[in-house]
Amino acid sequence: MKVAVIGTGYVGLVAGTCFAETGNQVICVDIDPAKIAKLQSGVPTIFEPGLAELMVKNQEEKRLHFTTNLKNAVEESEVIFLAVGTPSSVDGSADLTAVLKVAADIGTAMNGTKILVNKSTVPVGTAQKVSEIVSSKTKFKAHIVSNPEFLKEGSAIDDFLKPDRVVIGTDNDDAWKTMHELYEPFVRQGNPILRMSNLSAEMTKYAANAMLATKISFINEIALLCDRLGADVESVRSGITSDVRIGRHFLYPGAGYGGSCFPKDVKALLKTGQNAGLPMHVIHAAEKANDAQKHFLGAKIISHFGELKGKTIAVWGLAFKPNTDDMREAPALVLIDELLKAGARVQAFDPVAHETAPEAMRHMHIDPKNVKLCDSAYQALEGADALAVVTEWNEFRTPDFTKMKELMRGHKIFDGRNIWKPAMVKEKGFFYCGIGRF
Repeated sequence: MKVAVIGTGYVGLVAGTCFAETGNQVICVDIDPAKIAKLQSGVPTIFEPGLAELMVKNQEEKRLHFTTNLKNAVEESEVIFLAVGTPSSVDGSADLTAVLKVAADIGTAMNGTKILVNKSTVPVGTAQKVSEIVSSKTKFKAHIVSNPEFLKEGSAIDDFLKPDRVVIGTDNDDAWKTMHELYEPFVRQGNPILRMSNLSAEMTKYAANAMLATKISFINEIALLCDRLGADVESVRSGITSDVRIGRHFLYPGAGYGGSCFPKDVKALLKTGQNAGLPMHVIHAAEKANDAQKHFLGAKIISHFGELKGKTIAVWGLAFKPNTDDMREAPALVLIDELLKAGARVQAFDPVAHETAPEAMRHMHIDPKNVKLCDSAYQALEGADALAVVTEWNEFRTPDFTKMKELMRGHKIFDGRNIWKPAMVKEKGFFYCGIGRF
């Protein structure tokens, strides 16, 4: 099948590469010539485990192509995916400027009947807006499909190649048949391809992310209460997740959620509810709880020391989660900002986010010059009075505590992801503070 993917960001690049992997001819389009030149040379513009190898393989086998020529891509393809950004507007709603601009450009370039697929996360009702714009630009028929993505950064390739489910929103039988054929190779183990209306598909994406965000905020609040009362949240978590109605997924306490999806999509769903005259009380509470959670670790450190001037704090982990370089809405940014304002020196390390960190800091009005970005986790510990763990990278789970003790000036650990057992760390000679752990 001939497929075009408009937008080579996180979703577009992963989708295009994986569609090529199943034998399709895929053209990925972006307006940024520098980005396209980099992709054409076989270098991904994002960090995602397994992406580089898969991308180069399909380029070498002539199935995956990159271009700035949208018109040519539209003319040569029968299925066209929109995978452009939908950032938050000032009022929290999703900014559809890029989606609607690309829809107009596609309509202008159409040379026959096309299936136009919204892969971007868009508010309920966007399919209709896209349909109207495309129709105003062409005499040809465009079947509008809503096909939200459910990728997890850090495991996106596996998520795309082996999805839990595929959601297809369309009222057209021909479009449904084509989309089913396109996705069938990914669900050979029997996971469902679900057909529904465009409105329902658009809502499904927001509902899924809001539910996951709510689960995270729930267990984080339970952890805070455990911290106050002396209960151990890990024991509590084991007790509640043994109930099959609750389950184990996304119930791990930590320093708060971040990234490109949950914060943005929660805000957009709240705005959708507001526009519909329906306050979303539970989702609003989840957002507020997460905002507060990001301040917990900094408050603990400041409370413990009382005075941070002259203190050096090592920070392990900058990306909002492991296996990605994504710094958007990362809890580490909030912590670093609070530590610097309290007068501390900060020495930070992340295995892959060292390149994206400076720009993310500037976006948060943090001067990157005030943060020492280190080449290794151990370098970040040199002369440190305390260590704050913010991202649970696997390489942090079994460190050399003896070496850590030798490098650090103070032997205090603030574990924002509960990656270590308190008793074990204390036996190594460290003060330990987790989130609801004793």
